[in-house]
Amino acid sequence: MSPTEVFLLALLIVFTAPYLVWRVARTDYWAPLVVVQIVGGILLGPGVLGTAAPSYYATIFTPATIGSLNGIAAWAVMMFVWVAGIELDLGEAWQRRRETGTTAGLALVMPLIAGSLAAIVMLQFPGWRGPAGATWQVVLGIGMACAVTALPILVLFLEKLDILRTPFGQRVLRYASLDDVAIWGVLALILLDWNRVGRQAGFFIGFAVATVVFRWIMARSTERDRWYLSLIWLAGCGFAADWAGLHYMVGAFLSGAVLDAKWFDREAIDRFRHFVLLAVMPVFFLSTGLKTQWNVGGVSVFAAAALLLAASVGGKLIGVHIAGRLLKWRPGEASIIGWLLQTKALIMIIFANILLDRAIITNEIFTALLLMALGSTMLTIPVVTPRLARYFRATP
Repeated sequence: MSPTEVFLLALLIVFTAPYLVWRVARTDYWAPLVVVQIVGGILLGPGVLGTAAPSYYATIFTPATIGSLNGIAAWAVMMFVWVAGIELDLGEAWQRRRETGTTAGLALVMPLIAGSLAAIVMLQFPGWRGPAGATWQVVLGIGMACAVTALPILVLFLEKLDILRTPFGQRVLRYASLDDVAIWGVLALILLDWNRVGRQAGFFIGFAVATVVFRWIMARSTERDRWYLSLIWLAGCGFAADWAGLHYMVGAFLSGAVLDAKWFDREAIDRFRHFVLLAVMPVFFLSTGLKTQWNVGGVSVFAAAALLLAASVGGKLIGVHIAGRLLKWRPGEASIIGWLLQTKALIMIIFANILLDRAIITNEIFTALLLMALGSTMLTIPVVTPRLARYFRATP
């Protein structure tokens, strides 16, 4: 087959297999399509398909095919993170800063501490530290991976539960928004390269100046032009951040965070996000699966994933329950909010991908983090649905 035919065959597999499993097995309640696609990527990767059928794997996922898929995946995830940045309502969070700050802070700090402690335990054994990772980078990176909430996936879940536009749903989004900002700040800290600190300082100064100019242009443009201009802005910020030694994802998120959501029709944003999820993000899930490895040993990877899942879920629930007591929430609210904030797939996977690309963590820790993200995300809907029904029945 020609390289084009191999590439198209890989796309056929990427889009067909997860959809059939999702539709035929009716997994939507406990494993939405996005989760099935991520699992499909793992099964199609070298850890499963590459081991079970190495000749087939080598025929389909050639270096040229993987290179093409990685290019699509990079642009797909940049667009997805950009939309997440646009949807952050920092103004509303500032107006309710005491409640939002207390909840978001505790929901972030407690799993961060628990995840960091789990990382310290894991680093007592060989095979988990990346060749370019300092101890503090690995510990902070794993801790933050346990603490993050994936805002885009949370939006999808809130839509599924029919509470996205309700005051309760907007509260949860405010808490997740601050945590979403925090992960990119921590990532910038982890990736800070003292040999390139001049470039990185130049990036932030240049970005601040360019933001003022770009916002002036956007405020005076039609909405149709704003979409096109924003994609140019996205590509430019991603390139500049990567050139500075941070990561193109940092630039992608910042490029969206400095834009006002009111400049775009909300339904258009929703359609764009759904289109990206439908048309190109499955390629990112596959490219993520292609990085899964089991060299430390399957049992060790699963044990690490279980430890990280306990730290992540337990830390988040403890933090939110403390916030609920301090802020005197109604009974049941802390439990619902704590479980909704467990959605980690996508943003945590992006975060872990960056740490892996920079050799801060190993393939094995990446795989454990990936399994943890899938586990916490899959728990959300089944656990929240009955609690949410009871909560709204009790609402006067």
